[in-house]
Amino acid sequence: MHWTHNYDPLGHLILSSLVAAVPVVVLLGLLAFWHVRAQIAALAGLIAALGIAVLVYHMPAPLAGMAAVNGALFGLFPIGWIVLNAMFVYNLSVETGQFAVLQRQIAGVSSDRRIQALLIAFSFGAFIEGAAGFGAPVAITGALMIGLGFKPLEAAKLALIGNTAPVAFGSLGTPLTTLADITGLDLLSLSAMVGRQLPLFSLIVPFWLVAAQVGWRGMLGVWPACFVTGACFGVMQFVMSNFHGPWLVDIVSAVVAMAALVLFMKVWKPKTETTKEPAIPGAWKAWLPWIFLTAFVFLWGIPQVKTGLNSLFNREIEVPLLHKAIEKVPPVVMHAEVEKAVFKFNALSATGTAAMLAGMLAGLCLGLKPARLIKLYFETIWKLRVSLLTISLMLALGYVTRYSGTDTTMGLMMASTGWLFPFFSPIIGWLGVALTGSDTSSNVLFGNLQQVTANQLHLSPVHMAAANSSGGVMGKMIDAQSIVVASVATGGHPESPDAGTVLRSVFWHSIALALLMGLLVMAQAYGMPWMIVK
Repeated sequence: MHWTHNYDPLGHLILSSLVAAVPVVVLLGLLAFWHVRAQIAALAGLIAALGIAVLVYHMPAPLAGMAAVNGALFGLFPIGWIVLNAMFVYNLSVETGQFAVLQRQIAGVSSDRRIQALLIAFSFGAFIEGAAGFGAPVAITGALMIGLGFKPLEAAKLALIGNTAPVAFGSLGTPLTTLADITGLDLLSLSAMVGRQLPLFSLIVPFWLVAAQVGWRGMLGVWPACFVTGACFGVMQFVMSNFHGPWLVDIVSAVVAMAALVLFMKVWKPKTETTKEPAIPGAWKAWLPWIFLTAFVFLWGIPQVKTGLNSLFNREIEVPLLHKAIEKVPPVVMHAEVEKAVFKFNALSATGTAAMLAGMLAGLCLGLKPARLIKLYFETIWKLRVSLLTISLMLALGYVTRYSGTDTTMGLMMASTGWLFPFFSPIIGWLGVALTGSDTSSNVLFGNLQQVTANQLHLSPVHMAAANSSGGVMGKMIDAQSIVVASVATGGHPESPDAGTVLRSVFWHSIALALLMGLLVMAQAYGMPWMIVK
């Protein structure tokens, strides 16, 4: 079976775009306005996507069905696998009593909730994003803040907003290395260009984060701390991305920002800060699960280690019916090409496996018996069973829209805006991440489209391709995968929010930041060409 994409099945791009948007509208509408449970909303969106793919885009039903299966499996592995094991590390920390110690130690830096948000949601979250990505930062920082006494909705919202600026360089630069592979553009040029867009937002986001937490007036009480955190992160983000490459940008920037904030708090205090917690003897043990997690995830992400493990254990299984059955055509690609579809099983190099091994080792070091560790692990699986199903359904929806071409239809609609395209270029990236849940996937989906459109409009392909990745980071806080992960990480409490409540709390923040990125990219294209990498 062979099928070729048709990005305008109704003969009018606006009409085709409106129809293509129906699954997304169904999903977000049910979540945000009708308070439908996330798994039901995801199932409804998936049914709508399948119906439009088959009935409007004339995608053969077997291909549409296998696209959904492929997405569902990807939702379980690696996404669900990462979330499961990140939550296992958290539950382990609680079980051993070390999480309470960790809470007091973080409070020892500052008992002010605003400073704690800067330290955890922004800085530590960026570190985890740089090492792991794929939902792990939101899961871990959300759980940490809950343990520190943040209200569940507040923790979910702050975890999502904080996980913006680092996304383009996440998972050791995977989004940009993928973008370079897809477009054929120079990787270091793309890295440098993104590094001339995101640092401004890295400076802004700490202020934005605290303002979303306590209001603008409350933010003014800690503006020096916001400035120190954002400026240190942004400067290092620029330096690393322009003079080293995309691989260690988030990790180095996050470490510098955390160190700078801790040192700054030794010489400056908010006026409203309460008495700090006293130091706790032997408190280093509280960090043991997180140290192991960071070390294992970082080790797993080193290219040489990943390559070595994959050479031994990597398995790729062609998706029945779907593999090389769908042909992508211009202007999305330069020349017509068939799309590969494979199940990837690389368990020993997956981030989730690293997290599981880190948790098991930390548990043994903290005195838990193997039998109790295994029981705790299965308890974690049981608690997350519905959430894992939801993530699987969300990814099934995303894969159907990807393979059917409906998300590309919406991207092409924005690409038809002529001289306004530099403004809409990052909005396309935002749309891609909002739909797929991944900056990497958004770059795969729209990277070539950005390059082709830039050449047609005599704009810089590097600039527009980089804008896709930079704009995509603003969509990370509202994609279905992140919303569900945030809801899971902050669940299990009387005040825990559902996915729809979490979505409403961050939706307009995402829109506003995406529009600001559009204005910056447009200003670079027409008013500040000296900022564009040649």
